[in-house]
Amino acid sequence: MSLDFLYLSEPDMIAAGVTDMARCIEVMEEALILTRKGDFRMAGPTAMSHGAMIGFPAAPEFPNMPADGPDRRFMAMPAYIGGRFGATGAKWYGSNIENREKGLPRSIHLVILNDTQTGAPLAVMSGNLVSAYRTGAIPGIAVKHLARKDARVFGIVGPGVIGRMVTEATFAHRPGIERIVAKGVDDADVQRYADYIRPRFPQVKSIESAQSIEQVAHESDIMTVTATTDASGPAGFPYIDRSWIKPGALLLFPAAARLDDDFITSGDARLVVDSMRLYEAWADEYGDNAYQRIGIPGTRWCELVASRALAHDRVEEIADVATGGAPSRQSEEEIVLYSAGGMPVEDVAWGTEVYRTALDRGIGVKLNLWESPSLA
Repeated sequence: MSLDFLYLSEPDMIAAGVTDMARCIEVMEEALILTRKGDFRMAGPTAMSHGAMIGFPAAPEFPNMPADGPDRRFMAMPAYIGGRFGATGAKWYGSNIENREKGLPRSIHLVILNDTQTGAPLAVMSGNLVSAYRTGAIPGIAVKHLARKDARVFGIVGPGVIGRMVTEATFAHRPGIERIVAKGVDDADVQRYADYIRPRFPQVKSIESAQSIEQVAHESDIMTVTATTDASGPAGFPYIDRSWIKPGALLLFPAAARLDDDFITSGDARLVVDSMRLYEAWADEYGDNAYQRIGIPGTRWCELVASRALAHDRVEEIADVATGGAPSRQSEEEIVLYSAGGMPVEDVAWGTEVYRTALDRGIGVKLNLWESPSLA
């Protein structure tokens, strides 16, 4: 039996709609609702593992083995997502921050989709845009349901690639944003961000370079932290003091950030996550080092729940908000903190959506695996 699969290059993926952020947000919401219901599988004995990662020693004893370094790893992230997707696949990537010196992205991704019944490959696709857009879209679900309708100022700390994606997701549901306050490494970092945002969102009247995280927090109706951090742990994570946060603000955390424990436990802010089971799986994997290793605030909230400093029901899931099981914004003054860890089910769901669009539009190159298998 002949077996073919579809190859989709990055231009093919764009033609098939991978950069449609509004649609990606809707698909990600659907995926998180299915995950909340339990209609999914990921790796590991709990079916909840983020994936399997290869790291490297600081001082390899073998000549061809790479040394450890910032973002130096390979990772496989397999998942099955049910519902109308009924899809199985994996994101596979290699990452090295030194890639930037070669004009390459820090991480280079492939997404592979398989027939859920036979295991046969359906598609091999360029994965960088799948990964970036789904990462931005997960905070976009919180913007849809939890941001103030009259939000006018967006703030960002770390205006890199993921920061751009979260910005796009924010505008998909709050197009009335008129002003952006950005804290980058320097003014040139903010200018690169502005050069990307201005042509896409001409309604923005100003994009300003902030002098501090405090300034960003003071002024933002919606704020995100997407800065790259090093191995120094929580001491090096971007810090936000409770007193800096504007009443009614929504804070989006798809990357490392630090907030005071007494602020988290005080009840002064509503705590929402993409999936609490993800943070519990990280806790099982990394133990007491989960927040140190991952940095995303939900890992710290999970530690506080485990130590009984924070009641379990204080942490809500966005799928419950999306389905009406939990309320949306409850007042104009309510502060909401949203932690987004990201899961392989999201890559598979968005990859499947784009793949099916490509099939409908005749996009991509069909490749033959075999005319008949030699070892059937």
